[in-house]
Amino acid sequence: MLATLRSVGKVANMKDARIVSMLTEKRWELLKALCGAGPVSIREAARRVHRNVKAVHGDVTALLNAGVLNRTDDGRIEFPFQAVRVEFLLQAA
Repeated sequence: MLATLRSVGKVANMKDARIVSMLTEKRWELLKALCGAGPVSIREAARRVHRNVKAVHGDVTALLNAGVLNRTDDGRIEFPFQAVRVEFLLQAA
């Protein structure tokens, strides 16, 4: 697992640069579609973002490995937050 998310209420705070850097535009879209949606199948997640199942499966695997998504006992995926807060500091070298 790359890092963990810190939950404040129902808001996920993403402070680890490794998590933020692995969140591509397509993965952000996926998280937005899953925010507050409860557990869904990968096929349902793909339908919500208008992408093919194989591509979404790859993104889901990366997000599961990073600890961003959870897998339920029945095999569905879940992003158990209502919102996401991303914090980072960019400084001159």
